[in-house]
Amino acid sequence: MGGVGKTTLARLLYNDVKVKGYFTHKAWACVSEDYDAIRVTKTLLESVTSKPCNMTDLNLLQVELREQLKGRKFLFVLDDLWNEKYSDWKCLQTPFTSGARGSKVIVTTRNKNVASVMQNVPIQYLEPLSHENCWLLLAKHAFGNENCSAHPNLEEIGKQIARKCNGLPRSQIPLQPWT
Repeated sequence: MGGVGKTTLARLLYNDVKVKGYFTHKAWACVSEDYDAIRVTKTLLESVTSKPCNMTDLNLLQVELREQLKGRKFLFVLDDLWNEKYSDWKCLQTPFTSGARGSKVIVTTRNKNVASVMQNVPIQYLEPLSHENCWLLLAKHAFGNENCSAHPNLEEIGKQIARKCNGLPRSQIPLQPWT
């Protein structure tokens, strides 16, 4: 389900100070419905090397990515993956095997079939918030550290909004982007 917080959770992990010190290379690729192995591999390679890449051949891109990852710990996030084809996943991950032990790939997806294609990795399902937790999150953003009970008319409106969100506060509340 969209809006549950998959990307937000991945971004929190990706930007965490402890995580930054653990990996030699980090890269984020937004995959989306328009799966393109060349584009994704190129994005990862450019992030790892911090240089633009003009190659358009998937094999050459993968050879170069494999060389860059050799013996190094990396963290890759493949955000919003929709492609269910096992063969495409196996092809995309080919260069990943040259990385050091402890390397990680986080995949966010709405599709259970995509998650099952990953094989032998833990899957964390995210569920919508309860109405109460949705309200608490909304109140925190709306009132900050101030007591929301000081504004009873706004509190009731906020609770109505939280119920309409169906546990997905992001679909109704503009949150600040992570930097």
